[in-house]
Amino acid sequence: MDEITLTAQGISVSLDLAVGHLAALSIETGGRVLRPLHRAPWLDEPRESLPAGLSEGTVRLSGDFLCAPFSRSDVEDAPLHGWPANSRWDVVENAATGEGWRAVLRLCRKVMGAAVEKTLRLRHGHPFLYQEHAFVGGSGAISVAHHAMTAMREGGRLAVSPKRLAATPDAPLEPDPARGRFFLAYPARSADLAGFPTAAGGTTDLCDYGMEPREDFVTLVEADHGGPGWTAVARRAERDLVLVLKNPAELPVTMLWISNGGRDYAPWNGRHRGVLGIEDGRTAIGHAASIGDNWLKREGVATAFALAPGGRVAFRQVIGALPLEDGLPPASLAVEAGRLRLEMAYGAVRQTPFDGAFLRLGEA
Repeated sequence: MDEITLTAQGISVSLDLAVGHLAALSIETGGRVLRPLHRAPWLDEPRESLPAGLSEGTVRLSGDFLCAPFSRSDVEDAPLHGWPANSRWDVVENAATGEGWRAVLRLCRKVMGAAVEKTLRLRHGHPFLYQEHAFVGGSGAISVAHHAMTAMREGGRLAVSPKRLAATPDAPLEPDPARGRFFLAYPARSADLAGFPTAAGGTTDLCDYGMEPREDFVTLVEADHGGPGWTAVARRAERDLVLVLKNPAELPVTMLWISNGGRDYAPWNGRHRGVLGIEDGRTAIGHAASIGDNWLKREGVATAFALAPGGRVAFRQVIGALPLEDGLPPASLAVEAGRLRLEMAYGAVRQTPFDGAFLRLGEA
């Protein structure tokens, strides 16, 4: 695999240049090595053993990647999740810095006429990858999302920043019982994440990742709370806490993809288990829907970035992990000067080094 690797004290990340996916993230802390990101089980299988016609992003599915657009590419001709998730990135810079490591990459293709840049940063002693994507020039509008994925052998528990509501789309990802299965009701919505409707007529807690076979998708809309948007996943068997942070002004929704053996056809074959996609975005489902009328716009939520010749739009995301022994995620999280403060569910306070200025909170 054609990769580059960035390394700083206590952390390293590798990027698959063929598709721009994060191939691996390793964090050394407390005498342990944490690996918070998921890799598809077919990644090491021969390409000829996989079905013909798969997008390169599915063939090389790993870690996190940029979707532009998110889901269907029905404005410009491109594969699912767009060219940034399916085609090559060139290395512009890749070198150690005084504070850690910095790499800049550029997508070989353009999106809506815009050049697409990816900047990855590591800082010594920080258990986080800091990444920024930018669109330079172009015209029209583009929907975007990250596609961070973690996986759990025995499930886990989520906590999230305050959300206004949660909603499923009109139809499930796998409506045909001959091909897969789902657990949530479609369409459905609720302001109570602990009481979301299920297909069977009951309710479920969206923050509890159990191990029932399912393929589900639900969008969480950020509330107006003034802090960072965040998702924390306490993985039981892995004994760690996976953290994903964003600026809600840039990425106002978080889409959860719950993929636990809910697809029976190749290459999934019921073996894609315990996976949670934490997909922070500015998007509806599909490019045309995102730039047209959609339910999120009617809720006052932005679903695309406007592009312009000579302009530049950018957004940021942070991924990291901490060791955790009790399986309980934090009750709250706050960015302080040089640190991230976690108020744990049992009353204790944890702090870890964090570049609080990176997310540019408070900026539109």
